[in-house]
Amino acid sequence: MSSLSISGKNWILKKYNQADLNFIKENFFLDEVTSKLLSIRKIKREEVNSFLNPSIKNFLPNPNTLIDMDKSTSRTSMAISSNEKIGIFGDYDVDGATSTALLGNYFSELDINYEIYIPDRKTEGYGPSIKSFKELIDKKVKLIFTVDCGTLSFDAINYAKQNDIDVIVLDHHQSEINLPSAFSIINPNRLDDKSNLQYLCAAGVSFMFLVSLNRELRSLNWFNKKNIKEPNLIDYLDLVSLGTVCDVVPLVGLNRALVKQGLKIIKSKKNLGLKTLIDICKIETNPSIYHLGYLLGPRINAGGRVGKCSHGANLLLNKDPKKAFQIASELNQYNNERQFLEKDLLNKILNQTKDISKDPVLILSGKNWHEGIIGIVAARLKDKFNKPVIIISLEGNIGKASARSIVGFDIGSIIIAATQEKILLKGGGHKMAGGFSIKIENLEKFKNFVFRKFKNINEDLTSDKPLLLDSIISPSAVNLEFYKKVSLLSPFGSGNPEPRFIIEDLKTINGKIVGEKHIKSILLGKDGNTIKSIAFNAVENDLCGYLLKKNNKIFNIAGKLSLNEWKGQSNVEFIIDDISVNKTFKKTVPSSIG
Repeated sequence: MSSLSISGKNWILKKYNQADLNFIKENFFLDEVTSKLLSIRKIKREEVNSFLNPSIKNFLPNPNTLIDMDKSTSRTSMAISSNEKIGIFGDYDVDGATSTALLGNYFSELDINYEIYIPDRKTEGYGPSIKSFKELIDKKVKLIFTVDCGTLSFDAINYAKQNDIDVIVLDHHQSEINLPSAFSIINPNRLDDKSNLQYLCAAGVSFMFLVSLNRELRSLNWFNKKNIKEPNLIDYLDLVSLGTVCDVVPLVGLNRALVKQGLKIIKSKKNLGLKTLIDICKIETNPSIYHLGYLLGPRINAGGRVGKCSHGANLLLNKDPKKAFQIASELNQYNNERQFLEKDLLNKILNQTKDISKDPVLILSGKNWHEGIIGIVAARLKDKFNKPVIIISLEGNIGKASARSIVGFDIGSIIIAATQEKILLKGGGHKMAGGFSIKIENLEKFKNFVFRKFKNINEDLTSDKPLLLDSIISPSAVNLEFYKKVSLLSPFGSGNPEPRFIIEDLKTINGKIVGEKHIKSILLGKDGNTIKSIAFNAVENDLCGYLLKKNNKIFNIAGKLSLNEWKGQSNVEFIIDDISVNKTFKKTVPSSIG
């Protein structure tokens, strides 16, 4: 580990293939930097064009490649033709809310009667229960969809079956060999599914289902017979992209196309609830991945964390401007409350981690920690310590937990394994996140179980804190033209990380604190060019010693480009992740772009 990196991270330049770079540059008329970035991402030569121009048409497979799609479509078509009332049981996070709204808005366009049910996080927990299904059945629902949940909901689905109610599961969470006795389970993470769509979130799975259903109804001439206009499913991609980005699934393949096209639909503000939330957030530029992940998503999530769990879905389903504004305003207030609670709990927990910071997996517990924010705090701690984190809120003799993991440690599978071993009461998740409930008496047993699983992994996942970087650039490259070249590879996110760069031999000529803990600086390069930069939360770490005031210290910066748009003006600045005071980073392939 380099001691001269301010954050203690190893700066590592990513590998690329010079032959691929040359081929891409010559055959696709791209510049050096774009070609290099594509090589780093190992984009195959024959896939370069589709990567740069992801279209739904080119990436959308036959929905029936997903197991149970055909029978689910037939059953729903029958319910629609028979005018059966439909129930939609959704999760309380963004993926659950968008999936619920996708089905709900579609059924509304078809003038089909439906009910939604979003459980209360604290009193009901994750997934369907007998109580929730009974409530839907009492409302004369004849067919129930579960979205973003249901794959392991044995009791509730058995109850529905006993009452002659079919359940269709639309989910993406990890599965077991044994599945509930649902009518059908569409989940690309089923062990027997061969669709190769494991990277879809629930909103993506729900969209695939609507594509299949829409096609079926069209083939039956249902729209013409009912004199109902066929829904344009492209208009639903705003919700699909929101769910995809906020569930942090890989932005590859179909997901990449869904998000790329979805951002265009969000720009047109077709969904009233989303439009209202955009206005409340004062997003005046074209909506971006950042806006979805850091402004809109957290507010939709806030209802499930500290407020009314159904608010997120109801906002995205609402057609009344006055009601939409009320819900969006309340979600905004819930988000402010969530931020306060999160900061308070994070500070409290950081005082505890001194005793366990050497553990391979951080497992922390406390009495009555707010269940709605332990997942976010776990994510913060995971980023800080580069370790899997599990936070358990204790109440009575039961603990409820949220977990966040790092690449290489499949936390969802471990939770399922611990549930099968009867260490946990129930639980589930996916590779990077999960949740469960546990008897307090089993805490130590669970801790030992997790540590053993971690020890079985051959490579040490947490000893290094690498900062992977794409290339060295000169200060003169921080401009709009270079930013646009880099943006050809967008949308960025999980599976397609935003390019990060090194700029060498800089010094500060001006710096100031903004927003209490961030630092804006103007930096001067040896070539005489200046760049505008910002370092978030830098007042709280050692970066401030280099960025705050004019001095003669020479240093290197690592980070990414950012576009600021204000009143028609566009300016590019550099977001600083780290600083080093000499060239100790590992150059896998010598390169410089300016």
